[in-house]
Amino acid sequence: MHRSLLPALLVACHVALAQPVAQKFTPAGTAAETGFRAERLQRLDTLLQGWVDTGIAPNAVTFVAHNGKIVHYKAFGYSNLDKKIPLKRDAIFRIASQSKALVTTALMTLFEEGRFMLDEPIAKYIPAFKNPRVLVSFDKAAGTYETRPAKSEITIRQLLSHNAGIPYEHPLDQLPQFRIPFFNSTDPDKLEDVINKLAKRPLIKDPGDGFTYGLNTDIVGRLVEILSGESLDAALRKRVLEPLGMNDTYFYLPEAKAGRLVELYTKGSTGAPLTVHENNTYRTYPVTGAKTYFSGGAGLVSTIEDYAKFCQMMLNQGTFNGKRILGRKTVEQMLRNQIGEASVWDRQDKYGLGFQLITENSHYGDQATPGSFTWGGMYCSEFTIDPKENLIMLIFTNVHPYAYYGDFVRKFRSTVYQALE
Repeated sequence: MHRSLLPALLVACHVALAQPVAQKFTPAGTAAETGFRAERLQRLDTLLQGWVDTGIAPNAVTFVAHNGKIVHYKAFGYSNLDKKIPLKRDAIFRIASQSKALVTTALMTLFEEGRFMLDEPIAKYIPAFKNPRVLVSFDKAAGTYETRPAKSEITIRQLLSHNAGIPYEHPLDQLPQFRIPFFNSTDPDKLEDVINKLAKRPLIKDPGDGFTYGLNTDIVGRLVEILSGESLDAALRKRVLEPLGMNDTYFYLPEAKAGRLVELYTKGSTGAPLTVHENNTYRTYPVTGAKTYFSGGAGLVSTIEDYAKFCQMMLNQGTFNGKRILGRKTVEQMLRNQIGEASVWDRQDKYGLGFQLITENSHYGDQATPGSFTWGGMYCSEFTIDPKENLIMLIFTNVHPYAYYGDFVRKFRSTVYQALE
């Protein structure tokens, strides 16, 4: 290289590195502007419309952004099959476990304020968790069970990484003293009461003894309340939703927006037709009932564009909409493996603080770059954030149980990746 070119090259590199990350989504005129091939991207439309036409899915809405430019933001199918109401892009979906990342982020804003440390025992803030016990045996017929002392207290870090021995379904759920709402409620339940009751339920393994997906983030939501002095609803809105401009994300929808909630369907086997879900609580909790229970693990509803703003904030290492939600180093911390040699189910992936981390050995991530992170919800919605490609990908529908869940979310993601230049 000629010596005279070096200063200019250094300046150019500095300018490139100093370019601000996207703070608003920008519509693109053509696929090429976003780094995608139009004819390959068309395969995504064909795939999703085919699912609707053949009765595999009632609907689908997508949001794909590359370098902050919108690549694909479309709605397919119907929000209500019987009434043949076309799905709109601003339809509101039950996002279930996608609530977890939002509530985790709210807690981490309190971490940044010095309100707690990750390896503190949760019992410091919620005394009902002091001296946890582990289930040893259960006689279902007699309704009796045995426990032993856990090897250690449960830490906040273990809750955030689902490494605390706290499941969703539990052998003792049939006993009335342990029955609690898992995902939502139309009854006049309160988070404080539910969490104190949950604390009495024995663990199924020792804290720190491996990934156990469960009600951990509901406990985190209660911790947000204790540390902030506000309801989870208020704290989440103030710390995450309002700064990001997520104005369509709620635990319970205002009346003016209730009509945008999609219907919830069931397709438990590949040969079964799509039918309206039989569980009325799952169907109607966002718009009916007492509206007093804030489930940090599964209670939110949202639009895909709202949630895309959150994904872009995480991709941007903590900032979006001109607002910094988290510090860059905090985001890095959240995306480190927190479960050691354990794996997320059989996926060969790891778990950080609130996110599944895709590894090079992933059985789930397909083309996603190792270091990407993801999660979804039980009603079939999912996001993937790929920092190397500067890419976010989201797809939502609402079907539960759904025999095509894996096909729906993974084929979507694979079809996006194959269209990248």
